[in-house]
Amino acid sequence: MKHSSDTLRLVYPQWQGGVINSLLPELDPDDAATGYFLGAQLLSFLAPDNGQRTVEVPVSMDVSDRKTENGINSRAVIIKQIKAALEILLEENPSGIVTLGGDCAVSAVPFSYLGKKYADDVAIVWIDAHPDINLPGDPYTGFHAMVLSALLGLGDDSIVGLLPAHFKPEHTLIVGLRSWDHPGIKERQEELGIKGLAPAAVAGSSAPVLDWLKATGKSKVLIHFDLDVLDPKEIIAAVGTDPEGLKINEVIRIIRDIAAAYDVVGLTVAEHMPRVAIKLRNILRQLPLLNDEVDSE
Repeated sequence: MKHSSDTLRLVYPQWQGGVINSLLPELDPDDAATGYFLGAQLLSFLAPDNGQRTVEVPVSMDVSDRKTENGINSRAVIIKQIKAALEILLEENPSGIVTLGGDCAVSAVPFSYLGKKYADDVAIVWIDAHPDINLPGDPYTGFHAMVLSALLGLGDDSIVGLLPAHFKPEHTLIVGLRSWDHPGIKERQEELGIKGLAPAAVAGSSAPVLDWLKATGKSKVLIHFDLDVLDPKEIIAAVGTDPEGLKINEVIRIIRDIAAAYDVVGLTVAEHMPRVAIKLRNILRQLPLLNDEVDSE
C-alpha cells in the first residue's frame, strides 16, 4: 500500500447488517447478534501498530432497534451509521483506508469514498465465500449480503444515494466464491457480468487475479477480505463455515501479490465472529473482583 503515511485505520464495528442468531445456536441470541462488534474490536487490538491514525465509527448497541424496512433489517440504524462513517472520511480525507469490521457492509462507505477520490481508476477484488449481491425483497434481509449490490448502484435508493461513487460489475472480481445463499443469486451474478473465481482456481497461483486486474486497466485496487472465505478445516473465524475454502497462506499470497503489482488504496477485513472470546468474556463477567455486581451478591 503506497499511501501508508496517509492511510486511515477505520474501526467500523457494525453488527446490524447480519441476521445471524439462528446460525450461532451455541451463543446467547444477543451475544450472537452483536458478535461482530467484539470481532471488530479484537481485529483492531490484534492488528500491528504502524502509526496509522485510528478512528472508530460510532455504532448503536441497542439490540431492540432492529426494524425491517424496505426488505432490510435495521435499515434506519445502518443509514445513520453510514452517514457517521462518511462524515469521518470527509473530515479525515485519507488517501488510503484500512477498515476493520464488523459485518461485510462496512466496505460500502470506504470503498465508495475511495472510488470517488480516484475516479475511474479503481478495481474491486472481493475475497469472499459469498457474492453479497442480494437485493431488498430477497428472502434474506441482512444488509451485509447486499453490500456489493449497493456498491454497484443497486438496491435501496436511500442507501445507494448516500454512497459517493458506484462501480461497474466488470471492474469487480469475487475470489473464493463457493456459496450463493439462495436460488437466483448465481443467475444474478451472471446477468450482472461479475466474474467469480472458486478457491481451486487460485489455490496454486494468483495469476488469474492478476490477469483479470491487468485486463481492467486500473492502477488502484480495493480489497475486501471476508474471513468466511477461509477453509473451516484450518480456521473458523466467521459465521460462515462453507467447506473447501481458501487456505490462510493462499489469501495472504493473493493479497500480497496484488499489493506488489498495484496500488492497494483500500483493505477491509470483515465478518470476524469471535465465538470463543464471547464465551470467555461472559465467564469473566461472572467472576468476583472483576464485576462489582458479583461482589455484592
